Amino acid sequence: MVETFDYEEVKNELFAEMDPVEQARYQRAYKEAELRTSIAEMVYEGRVRAGLSQTKLAELAGTRQSVISSLENGAQIPQITTLMRIAEALNSPLEIHIGQMTVTHSPLAS
Repeated sequence: MVETFDYEEVKNELFAEMDPVEQARYQRAYKEAELRTSIAEMVYEGRVRAGLSQTKLAELAGTRQSVISSLENGAQIPQITTLMRIAEALNSPLEIHIGQMTVTHSPLAS
């Protein structure tokens, strides 16, 4: 018979064994992975809603198809300027919030 383990239980046990520096590194990496996933979903959903291929979005955003692919599969976190160009290509605003401050970049008028 194969023994099974509860993922959350094992994760919590391993986390408890880490020193505070390791725990902080783990939490930072986890948050970065969440950010990559969120950006991947936004780029993908925006592109699909606009009816664009990765190649066409890349062309409109002034980048390469491989960059769009990397963003959509969560392999990288884009530079803000890349997000700005993607938002423009999708005719969508880009908002960045840090604390109480917000910066909004609206697409250029066509």
